[in-house]
Amino acid sequence: MSEDKKGFADQTALITGGSRGIGKSVAKKLASQGAYVFINYTNNEQAAEQTLEEIEQAGGNGRVVGFDVSDFTETQSIIEALSDEFGGIQILVNNAGIRNDGLLVRMTEKDWDCVMDINLKGVFNCTRAVCGGMIRNGYGRIINITSTAGEVGNPGQSNYSASKAAVMGFTKSTARELSSAGITVNAVSPGFVETDIIRDIPEDMRKKYLEAIPLGRFGRVEDISSVVCFLASGTASYVTGEVVKVNGGIYM
Repeated sequence: MSEDKKGFADQTALITGGSRGIGKSVAKKLASQGAYVFINYTNNEQAAEQTLEEIEQAGGNGRVVGFDVSDFTETQSIIEALSDEFGGIQILVNNAGIRNDGLLVRMTEKDWDCVMDINLKGVFNCTRAVCGGMIRNGYGRIINITSTAGEVGNPGQSNYSASKAAVMGFTKSTARELSSAGITVNAVSPGFVETDIIRDIPEDMRKKYLEAIPLGRFGRVEDISSVVCFLASGTASYVTGEVVKVNGGIYM
């Protein structure tokens, strides 16, 4: 086995929203370095199974796990069962997130709540579910995916920006709480990344966004997953409570 493969050998990793985009890239990269990955999805089982198939074809291992991160009881129950079966979860990547954009004057309570339930409550639910086992084992890596929208705000995204800003505060607080148990908690804050959302925007808007990025290109999902894997590794054992910006310099 290569040295790269040994990086996360004998470790289990739960990636929420792991069926596509950044979550899929994280799952594939962790698996390529030896982790057994739990690929969480809520609705798109087919995409999650496709991710798992690609991981297995590359020699990795994992399992598809369907549950709604915004449901406290369901999340606790499933994660507890996985932890019991595998002797704990060493790595949690809170990646699941949604957008429901709209101007504040037209935003409904439902528009606000559904984003908060997934983007913020989901992070609490999953972190709450894994931290007990991590404390008992004296080890853990928690990485939360946030966004530059949480740092600077975006028009039409008061719900999304607020949820991501809150995750940054949650990251710092939990890092302080859990550090004595050998658990690090960090966040990764992507800028514009080549996912379905970016690919679907009009060409004139793409050009406008590109002009604002000093590095002159959109991020790749691999740019984000590489940083996530670093934070999950032993190399980052002295890094906690940080929000790592991976945005091409757009908000330096």
